[in-house]
Formats: sequence, C-alpha cells, structure tokens
Amino acid sequence: METRNYTTQMDAARKGIITEEMKIVAKKENVSEEFIRAGLADGTIIIPANKNHKSLDPNAIGSKLKTKINVNLGVSRDCKDYDLEMEKVMKAVNMGAEAIMDLSSHGDTEIFRKKLCSECPAMVGTVPVYDAVIHYKRDLKELTAKDFIDVVRLHAQNGVDFVTVHCGITKKTVEQIKANNRIMNIVSRGGSLIFAWMSMTGNENPFYEYYDEILDICREYDVTVSLGDACRPGCLADASDLVQIDELTRLGELTKRAWEKDVQVMIEGPGHMPMDQIAANMKIQQTICKGAPFYVLGPLVTDIAPGYDHITAAIGGAIAAASGAAFLCYVTPAEHLALPNLEDVAQGIVASKIAAHAADIAKGVPGARDQDDRMARARRKLDWDAQWLEALDPETAKAIRNSRLPEDDHSEACSMCGKFCAVRSINKALAGETIDIL
Repeated sequence: METRNYTTQMDAARKGIITEEMKIVAKKENVSEEFIRAGLADGTIIIPANKNHKSLDPNAIGSKLKTKINVNLGVSRDCKDYDLEMEKVMKAVNMGAEAIMDLSSHGDTEIFRKKLCSECPAMVGTVPVYDAVIHYKRDLKELTAKDFIDVVRLHAQNGVDFVTVHCGITKKTVEQIKANNRIMNIVSRGGSLIFAWMSMTGNENPFYEYYDEILDICREYDVTVSLGDACRPGCLADASDLVQIDELTRLGELTKRAWEKDVQVMIEGPGHMPMDQIAANMKIQQTICKGAPFYVLGPLVTDIAPGYDHITAAIGGAIAAASGAAFLCYVTPAEHLALPNLEDVAQGIVASKIAAHAADIAKGVPGARDQDDRMARARRKLDWDAQWLEALDPETAKAIRNSRLPEDDHSEACSMCGKFCAVRSINKALAGETIDIL
C-alpha cells in the first residue's frame, strides 16, 4: 500500500490536498480541481476509490456533476457462470457504466470479487450482508454481529470502492413495519436479511450498533459508505410513508457521524414512486442528509410493467437526477422476473444512460448538450456517418437503418419518408434546387 499523508479522499480535501484522483475527475467533468476538492471536503461530492483497487479509473459522484450509472451483476444459485458475469462486466464498462455492484449470492464469491477489483476499471460496490451466509457457510440465525462486521472488513481488503450497509433499520423499524400495513413490507434484499436476523435473534441491527467500527474500516481503506435504504418503497402505495422517511432521517444522522471520521458517504433511495412525488423526495433527502450524493434505484413510476421496467425506471431516473439525484442504479427488462442476460444488461444500461444524459441537460451540467447539438447538425446534413459517431448506441442505430434502407438514394433519407423527407426538402429549397418527389 502506497504511503500518503491522508487517509481518505475527504481527509485529503479537508487538508487542502489535491489528489491524483481529483485531478482525473476534474478533467472528466470540465470543472476545476478546486471545485472537486471543495465538494469532497463538504461531502457533496465523493470519489469512491479504495486504496487496493489498483485498476480503477476514478469517477466522482455529486449532484452538480454528470449523473453516473451503476450496473448490478453477480452469480446466484440458479445462474452461476462466473465467466458470463465477467463478460457482462466488460460489456457494461464498454457501454459507459461508471460502477459495477457485485451482488453474488453463490459459490466462492471472494475469487470473483478479487478478479473484479484487479481487472475492472469501474468503481466496484458490494452488499456485505449478502455475502455473510455464503462466506461463513452458516445460516442467517447462526451468524453473530462480529461475523457481519468481519465481512465488511474482508470486502474492504479485497478492494471494493463502496459498500452498501443497511444501518438505518433498527428494532424501532421492526415495530413500524408490523404496525403500518405496508403492501410490500421490505423489498430490499439486504434490509430483509437484517430484519429477519433481528426478528430471530432479538438483537439490534449490527450495522447500526457497530457503525463506528464500520467507519474505522472504511477510513482505513478509503471505502465509501453507501447507506442502504432497507425501507425503500417496493410499490407505489408504500412511497413516501412514515417508515421510509423515518429511516431517511436516521441516515442523515449517520451521514454526519461518517463525515466526522472523514469517511465518504452516499445515500440510497427509492424504489417505486409516483412521478409527482419524486422531486419532493430528492429535496427532502438533500435537506436531511446535507447534500450527500443520492443513489436511486429507478425510481420505477408504475408497478404494472414487468418486462419493461428498464423504461419505468428510466422515466423516474430522469426526473430524480434532474431534481438532484447523482447516481442511478440501472434496471433491466428482467427486473422482478429473472437474473438479467447480456441483452437485458445492454438494454438496462442504454435506458439508464438516456435518463442520466437527459437529466444532465436539464440541470445544466457543463457541456452536457454538446453531443446533442453535434447530432442535430449531422441530421441537418443527412450525414449518417456523423450521426453514428454521436449515437449512444451506434450499432443498434446502424442495424435498424441498414435493415430497412430506402429504395432510392441510400445516402439521404430513411425508408419512413423517402423523398418526402422534410430535411431533404428544406435543404434543397434553401439551396434553390428542385424538390423532386415523383
């Protein structure tokens, strides 16, 4: 491990030190190094960058920066091909995902996690509570509080850049869930495991009870704490209820405690949520958590679109990011149905990238619209090669066009309009040419 006179990116920023990671992300974001340093110092920007993740190409997350996206991957008992998961990882990175979360729940998870941290240039995140049962090969009830904390330490040592820890769910939450008659109760996988463990043992949530120890681990390796929302709404009817907001209030308190130890923090958010509640939820989070970056799953704006939830999530994600969310977790067409395959991953990434980009334009991120303007100029000229250069997914765009080329003059219009093409007609009219249609 390299010798340096700071512990975390936040510690460096507060000491006035511009790290190499800050320099890299400042160039990517078209902002000054001082802007990044100041945001890191006050917690509104994070650079998840574990000291042991040597292959990392760092990125910053913050509401005034480009919206980043995360891709969830990992093996399960029913889908356990590690090579296929690694193929998905590299596809995601090549398509522009800034983060990969390894949610593996089967097999030798440490081998895959180490491979990720040695080869993957994107940020790597995990949910250690998933791994506890697998790592110790003991069922949930048999695990101790120390077991859970030791798995956090193992993941930090392996090189992961951020860990989701469901610290905000407590014994009080157990009673709230029983009393509030939620339709979906708890849909967070990690949250449900903690809830079950507390219910079976009668003990307090170890991630809450031993939070200071977790912070010490994160400070040592510069792991960002992603404060998981165990009580995120899993359907529209549960959105913005007492249980969700009470947990968010607790996450605000835990954010302050992390910052006191120079540990970087982001907050995880909904979930399923009606469109008219999304902007308000973003503002509530910014207020309660003092501007810590908000990481949202969707939000999905309707519950009735299985097979199309990449679209429901992109709609909610665009609204959320335009209203202040900094980090979108992708959702695939397989959400609620199955482990995503390669095509599902691709569709989920494209939908999430569209949402992030649209939000960046809306919130005025420097240079966000430049690519759109270049595309518009290419379209005006009917310059198809230039259009492919600007397209988010050029291969799909090319394949669609080439499969249905117009009968006449392939270089100009498409088969929708042919010689009735508005752009072709206007170009010819402005040039004083005859517009030949028949």
